[in-house]
Amino acid sequence: MVVTAAPSPFCSPEEDPFLLLQSTLRCVERILQRSAGRPLRRTWIEFPYGEEEITLLEEEVLPAIQQCLQRVDAIDAALQEEQEARIAIAQLQEIQEAERLLAQAEADLPCGVLSH
Repeated sequence: MVVTAAPSPFCSPEEDPFLLLQSTLRCVERILQRSAGRPLRRTWIEFPYGEEEITLLEEEVLPAIQQCLQRVDAIDAALQEEQEARIAIAQLQEIQEAERLLAQAEADLPCGVLSH
């Protein structure tokens, strides 16, 4: 997944929950890499996460976040395709309307005054 935080007319990057999820995934992966076998302390519990809890994070939680982000990518791709199709249809309709107006204008010209 390529994440860009470019300015958007729709929301700020801080308001995009899936950018937050992507950022969270990267942070948790870095924390787990840095902990390298040491317990992970938590702010809300006296006992840190040990090997068993860290394994659960690595085997269950991280893949679940990755799967969610992959599904979001698929949804985004489908929406992008739909938007591109709408734009293509609108452009085709504009061309057809311009051609219709041109043909009508040519038909309204007196005979023999065609200038191509």
